[in-house]
Amino acid sequence: MFIGRKQELQFLEDKYNSKNGQLVVLYGRRRVGKTETLREFCRNKPHVFYSCREISDKLQLRSFSEKLLNEKIPAASYIKEFADWEAALRCIIDLPYEDRKKLLIIDEFPYMCKNNESIPSILQNLWDEIFKDENVMIVLCGSAMSFIEKELLAEKNPLYGRATGIYKMESMGFYDAAKFFPNYSDRDKIIAYAVLGGIPHYLAQFDPYLSLDDNIKKNILTKGCALYSEVEFLLRQELRETPLYNSIIEAVALGSTKLNDISTKSLVEDTSKTSVYLKNLIELEIIEREFSVDDGTKERANTNRGLYRLTDNFFRFWYAYVFTNYSELEGGDVNGVFEYAIKPSLHEFASFAFEDVCREYVREMQKANKLPFRYKRMGRWWGKTTVRRRDRIESQETEIDLLAVSAKSDKYLVGECKFKGRPFSYGEYLDTAAKLASIKEKAEFYYYLFSESGFDEKVVSEAADNDLIQLISVEDIVNI
Repeated sequence: MFIGRKQELQFLEDKYNSKNGQLVVLYGRRRVGKTETLREFCRNKPHVFYSCREISDKLQLRSFSEKLLNEKIPAASYIKEFADWEAALRCIIDLPYEDRKKLLIIDEFPYMCKNNESIPSILQNLWDEIFKDENVMIVLCGSAMSFIEKELLAEKNPLYGRATGIYKMESMGFYDAAKFFPNYSDRDKIIAYAVLGGIPHYLAQFDPYLSLDDNIKKNILTKGCALYSEVEFLLRQELRETPLYNSIIEAVALGSTKLNDISTKSLVEDTSKTSVYLKNLIELEIIEREFSVDDGTKERANTNRGLYRLTDNFFRFWYAYVFTNYSELEGGDVNGVFEYAIKPSLHEFASFAFEDVCREYVREMQKANKLPFRYKRMGRWWGKTTVRRRDRIESQETEIDLLAVSAKSDKYLVGECKFKGRPFSYGEYLDTAAKLASIKEKAEFYYYLFSESGFDEKVVSEAADNDLIQLISVEDIVNI
């Protein structure tokens, strides 16, 4: 059963129903679900779906020829294989699809170009000469993001400016990911998302009829299952020097967020070298450089600013628990690793992803026009602020889980996210309210308090008397 991707499918449908020719580029990291989305889009439409392979140019042309000639185009009556790529691609307009769009999907297009750099030029000439005015839709799909962004779509490339649509597919958000586990409790849906993230291939490995604990043991920790070796497989495909990358990713997964700390933890003495490795991981969308929501262009350009974090929840889980217990898991001690290494800390591990889920909730509320104001930017905030210490207020480094700011910076939504086994306390609310106290006279503040385990009586009473405080439970978040 296909789940989610409504926005992507709507984008493709709109292009399909548009007049004239359409040249669409759809790309994104491996496993993000590009192929499945395209196949869902093609359902009930006449089409040619060609998946490129890492083979020689001659074999690629032969394979593509077979696919196209099987559609009973006129050329099939007198040839068994096209002589060159220009002849093959030109015949797209001969597809016998009556008045419907002649739809061609080329999956993993970078493989086609790898052994024949002239293909983008051939396609450009055919587009300018024929396709742009015909009832044709060509979708070029690829996982090699660097190739797509820096070469295929770059200014000096032949296809520059020809694409009628460019769509970068991202991992699923929490709300689509949760649909893979319709029978899970609201709490377990959040923990499952914290473990697997929003990659459809990873989510599909879990059996929705097994408990969360059993799924982790059977489909991640057991040697031979798909997710057990997924991270190593992906890194070997994309990178050299995998031992060094393993060390760097592990350092970030276990809490090192600053460049110097990552270098120290991963035993890479030269921070400039670490910076290069991190840049490569950012290009693969395994790691991102996160900035405080109020950081401007100058701060973001400073290589010493920003914090590094893993973008992929599953990578974070794998390095935190599988990589660090590899010897035991290779020996088959699945139950031991789960009971002693994972189970005691899994709830705390999920708290970081819970913040992402809360931010997604706020985005959905903005789409539904259910927030007290429209924010211009949202994210985490960190810096110096005031905190309450017993009977006094003092200044120290702190952070805010979620801060949404209006366009004029005159309205703030301050979110505090608690994923723990006890109610959100009144003292924690006061700590939240004390943050950014220095600008409270200049702006209007709203407080969104998110809690897995409810709120104590004093917080509930305070919220009842104050419209600026919203109390949001896990049930509220999941069943939006």
